[in-house]
Amino acid sequence: MNENKLRKAKSGRPAHAGPLAAGRTRRELVAAAALAGAVALLPAAVRGQEQFPSRTIRIIVPFPAGATTDMLARLFAQRMSDGLNQSVVVENVGGAGGSLGADQVAKAAPDGYTLLFHNITFTTTTSSLQFVGRSRHDIEQDFVPIAVGAYVPLLLLAHPSVPARDLKEFVEYAKQTKEPLFYGSTGPGSIMNLMGEVLKRDTGIKMDHVPFRGAAPLVQEMLSGRIQFGGDQLSSSLQHVRAGALKALAVTNRSAALPELATTRELGFPNLDLRGWNGFFAPKGTPEAVIARLHQEIAAAAKHPDVQKRMIDVGAEPSGSSQAEMREMLREQIAKVRPMVEELKLVVQ
Repeated sequence: MNENKLRKAKSGRPAHAGPLAAGRTRRELVAAAALAGAVALLPAAVRGQEQFPSRTIRIIVPFPAGATTDMLARLFAQRMSDGLNQSVVVENVGGAGGSLGADQVAKAAPDGYTLLFHNITFTTTTSSLQFVGRSRHDIEQDFVPIAVGAYVPLLLLAHPSVPARDLKEFVEYAKQTKEPLFYGSTGPGSIMNLMGEVLKRDTGIKMDHVPFRGAAPLVQEMLSGRIQFGGDQLSSSLQHVRAGALKALAVTNRSAALPELATTRELGFPNLDLRGWNGFFAPKGTPEAVIARLHQEIAAAAKHPDVQKRMIDVGAEPSGSSQAEMREMLREQIAKVRPMVEELKLVVQ
């Protein structure tokens, strides 16, 4: 074997390739190394888009366990786990009318692994905190709406001892009582706190506010009779209304679960006409591809027969809305709620 053939055999490269080819090879290696380094420096949300999700997804419910929002979140989590082939877990982070849990999500990494499942109270508590300069987040600036999971009417309730068949009769009764009645809410700045204060303003009745940390303790105190008036999402108390343990006075939107019950607007209280909802949010900056994947699974879960049956049984309306629908609904609701919150000086404590 001559010298040229020997060099070719040893190097794996033609003997005439010369220094130019060797230099090119070195440059290619350097370029490849640089590219690998650049990819490693990319945010995890960008690098992980192709394989999302690759680990557990957390859904933060900003209220204690046991009420409507928590129940609905767990229904969705189960179906999303199946669809995504990855664990989806619910964590309850209550406090400050839901603002503590919401703030945790606002400050989470925008990678799709930490989501917020909130309800209509999000608009009132955020407006209240912004009014006094204490809000650490903004619904429209710090979150990406993904989808409304379900629409749930708000139900106004009284203890059976109250001699009123509907909200109009309750107002007349409240005007005649010597001592102010107690009305309960799920916390300062909550939607029921707003509705109670609006009702007082619009009718001149006197009621004292008793805040609770979530719907479950509120319902228990109403069942005991220590709280005469209150309300929350229909699903939180529907079973007690059907059993006669609580009295339904009005609903914010017509409900198939209580078809004979008049709405607040029909009874002459248009300022209480607020549509209840429960929906998913992600932190601002979450990649669009990740949002699209999550929306796909949320919408699929809302259409699943078992999920729909469970929702309908508790008076909820399955949705799985588009992002555009949810964004427009929020815009309209905030525009209505914010002026009332500011006028009434509703404060989250």
